[in-house]
Amino acid sequence: MNKSKIEWCDYSINPVKGLCPVTCKDNQGKEYCYARRMYKRFKWNPEIRYDETLLTYEHKPQFPDGSRVFVGSTMELFGHWVDPKWLNDIFHDCWSRYPKVTFIFLTKQPQELRKQSPFPRNCWIGCSATNSEQAVRAMTELDFIDARVKFLSLEPLLNNDGYTPWEYIAFSKVNWVIIGQQTPVKKATMPKISWVEEIVRTSDKAGIPVFLKNNLRDLLIPSALMNDIFWANEKAKLRQEFPNS
Repeated sequence: MNKSKIEWCDYSINPVKGLCPVTCKDNQGKEYCYARRMYKRFKWNPEIRYDETLLTYEHKPQFPDGSRVFVGSTMELFGHWVDPKWLNDIFHDCWSRYPKVTFIFLTKQPQELRKQSPFPRNCWIGCSATNSEQAVRAMTELDFIDARVKFLSLEPLLNNDGYTPWEYIAFSKVNWVIIGQQTPVKKATMPKISWVEEIVRTSDKAGIPVFLKNNLRDLLIPSALMNDIFWANEKAKLRQEFPNS
């Protein structure tokens, strides 16, 4: 097994393969999804299909107890293009084969989550949002599902839509907040530090752990907010907290 380069997980697997139909665009209307770029660049098979062997003991060594595994790093798993039976099998295998491993799922289709709820206790369920309007919709949907950990991934954090309802985080049932910026990092898509500050302060007041992605380092390290946003140490290490589970 190869370790993942994603900071908040140890491994990533893709039991559903193929070219993801979701097109993610930045503020300039440019597509930024790395997975779609890889499929097109290397001319990988775009057919959406299910590899049922990825979670079986026979195919790969067992994930170490206590590890975190991101499921679906290159595919939106909660779209209509994924057979519900595939999802049922994936969740069943996560719980029955690896009850001491944490599996992390992330979606841009929060309205589809209720169809799968309740989720196995070792599955964390999150929603991606690039702005505050999407975040509010995502948190509303998360409030209606049953999962041990429910989280919000604000990556890439692109804008705040002209209004700032981040205080809604404090009233939601979110257990974890991830914040990051678009990669590759460039000035045109860099979030404002005031957005990050507001989200962190609101999360802190609600006692919600915050995970700041490494790609925020150049934005936050030089700021006067360092003592508030970072753990205090000589290396100015980014705050990268995990939920209690």
